[in-house]
Amino acid sequence: MGRMIELTASDGKVVAGYRADPEGTPRGGVVVIQEIWGINSHICSVADGYAADGYTAVAPALFDRVEPGVIMDEYNDETMGRGIGVMQKVDVDQALLDVEAAVREASSAGKVGVVGFCFGGRMAWLSATRLDGVAASVPYYGGGIPGLAAEQPRCPVILHFGEQDAHIPVADVEEFKKAQPSLPVYLYDADHGFNCDQRASYNAAAAKLARERTLELLRRHVG
Repeated sequence: MGRMIELTASDGKVVAGYRADPEGTPRGGVVVIQEIWGINSHICSVADGYAADGYTAVAPALFDRVEPGVIMDEYNDETMGRGIGVMQKVDVDQALLDVEAAVREASSAGKVGVVGFCFGGRMAWLSATRLDGVAASVPYYGGGIPGLAAEQPRCPVILHFGEQDAHIPVADVEEFKKAQPSLPVYLYDADHGFNCDQRASYNAAAAKLARERTLELLRRHVG
């Protein structure tokens, strides 16, 4: 459904992206932010799914500034180690410029929401707290978000976490909820990565419910 494109950030850096457009007039735009495996087949399928729901979806390659072309479709210890290694070299401020470029690209369709997973979940939270032009944001199991609880979102946000997620303890999520009592924070009987149907941690029921809640937010605040 989609195609690869180029995104130019405000500092002139060009990074890759994946864009999927709906049939007919779009409701608005959605920026889909990758996990540590890059804009792989799963992230592209997520973007395709939002396009099928009527949104112009854009997924920026946030690893391109560190290592262009990181796309890993196998989920194992080796690829996880590689992905973590690249992620640790990412400059967050520069990555936000690339998210901003994706928001601009998607804004041709109208208002723009941001949805991110894992590393992308943290970036989705920072997009809500640091970027203008974001109409709504939905972080999924974003590592590091509890440590960023003092930041204040500029748009409506809902967050999804898994109760069995060893990377993000429930106790940390509860502390985040105390710091942000007005935000809907949903906990699922699921593990980290529960939205990805290519991973052993996939949980169909949790993924379905989280997506329904995400679409409800997008329809209310994006279109």
